[in-house]
Amino acid sequence: MTKPILIANDKGFAQSAVKQLGLYAVCTIMGLAVLMYLLSLAAGNTGGGSGISGINVDDNSITITLGQEPPQLDSGRATDAASSSVLAHAMEGLITYDQNNQLVPGVAERWEIREDGATFWIRDDAFWNDSRPVTAHDFVFAWERVVDPITASEYAFILYPIKNAEKINQGELPKETLGVHALSDQILEVEFEQPTPYFDKLVAFFTYYPIREDFFGSTNGRYGADADMLLYNGPYMVTEWVHGSSMLWEKNPYYWSEEKGFLDKIIVSYITTDVNTKINLFKDGQIADTSLVAPMLPQAMEQRWQIDRVMDGTVFFLEFNHREERITSNLNFRKAMSLAQDPNELVYKVLKEAAYLPAQSLFPVWVQGVSEQFRKEYPPREHKIDVLKAREYLELARQELGLDEFPPIVFLTGDTPISLLASEYYQQLYLENLGLEIRIDAQIFKQRLAKMTSGEFDVVMAGWAPDYFDALTFGDLFASWNLNNRGRYSNEEMDKMIRIAQSELDPLIRMDAMGAIQSIIEEDVVLIPMYERGVSFVVDPRLKGLIRRIVGADVDYNYAYIDVSED
Repeated sequence: MTKPILIANDKGFAQSAVKQLGLYAVCTIMGLAVLMYLLSLAAGNTGGGSGISGINVDDNSITITLGQEPPQLDSGRATDAASSSVLAHAMEGLITYDQNNQLVPGVAERWEIREDGATFWIRDDAFWNDSRPVTAHDFVFAWERVVDPITASEYAFILYPIKNAEKINQGELPKETLGVHALSDQILEVEFEQPTPYFDKLVAFFTYYPIREDFFGSTNGRYGADADMLLYNGPYMVTEWVHGSSMLWEKNPYYWSEEKGFLDKIIVSYITTDVNTKINLFKDGQIADTSLVAPMLPQAMEQRWQIDRVMDGTVFFLEFNHREERITSNLNFRKAMSLAQDPNELVYKVLKEAAYLPAQSLFPVWVQGVSEQFRKEYPPREHKIDVLKAREYLELARQELGLDEFPPIVFLTGDTPISLLASEYYQQLYLENLGLEIRIDAQIFKQRLAKMTSGEFDVVMAGWAPDYFDALTFGDLFASWNLNNRGRYSNEEMDKMIRIAQSELDPLIRMDAMGAIQSIIEEDVVLIPMYERGVSFVVDPRLKGLIRRIVGADVDYNYAYIDVSED
């Protein structure tokens, strides 16, 4: 039976996703249900066309693709979805997520969170892939390294709830003063800087993964750069990595749980963003699953494939460069760009992706507030396109900047089809509505990240996926100390509200602070919301247990297995 609205292969996860997205989101995408119902009728048999595989029963293996090359697999320095996807299969933290997105024991068999700190008890059957045990010392080393300014971890801020973490990261204290202690090999004690009731959600994130000090030292600065430059404690190990081309993940014989890692091999034979290539590989039976874009749907229908959709939790936006030397640091210029566009037109007339929603805020529809969805309790400002008003703001900006005319605006973007299509739309839109020349700087994934970090852009097409199930995963993105704040936006009131959201125990006061953060973003035009991403995808019917997640790896194969009864 086709499941038309959200999730494909796991009923429990579908129920969880519906709960997370909430009634508002479900109602918003009810049109998808109608479309998918029509697709299923047109396709008739949704069990998959003949010859669909990507499955090797004899080897108990599957073949998949990755959309991007991971820049590296150092959990202490990783920032991107590609690295996260691999790390989610090869590594494990103290706490992890089960099939239904519930927090469950990982390396820690149990834990206790208090107002002043937390204690984690490490299981005695957790091992690295060289057979040595994972200990509390491995977490102490990893976390001290993250906050050490020498590491330059862009995710160091996510450890700031730990005592002295921020001061260490700012160079004010030595890393050894971090409030984390190995009381023994099995007991990890954490001191908080301020109460952090959501700390269990944080430690499931990859920046909190363990690293063993002796192995790290043996890599001579190349930790995570190649398959043999990493120790693994997750269900799978990366045993081969041909950069830019392929990977091989093999079952980790030392992984503690029998409830994950059912496949013997996961073969990443292709690393490509080309959707035409991927759908042809799936059609030819060379890969086990693939995502689809709108132009691919007719072909998928012809093949009688079951097409499923899910909102993946990510919001995309145009992020401005707020550095003083950039034209985009001018508020009136940003207001002009905001008023001259309409995300509804982008989604419904340009991208035409049925699984996408026009974005209204940095906070997506699924984010929870006090008792219901955040955006119900704190509605974002209604946006209406107003070209005449936009031109007035643009003229004010020209006068304030002392310009005779505006130079070309550098628009940094990725090289994926969706990114290029959106970029070309904005290029034409801003030329017609504001007379601005947009110079598109399309870069491969790794180079785009580098340019974002160094600030080589006026506007960057960016996206943010949640790191954990809490509104703060979006709310602290534009903190002045957050290095993922690529445009270096800085606002004292914003920082104040973020501090409240980080430490306040009263849910209402916390969410009031989140609402204030949303208002500041709107008032200061920190960004222009674009869309909330959904994914259409197809899966070989013999592959069961595949999970599409809002938090964590976009596609999770840790619970996947082959069911030959579908042959």
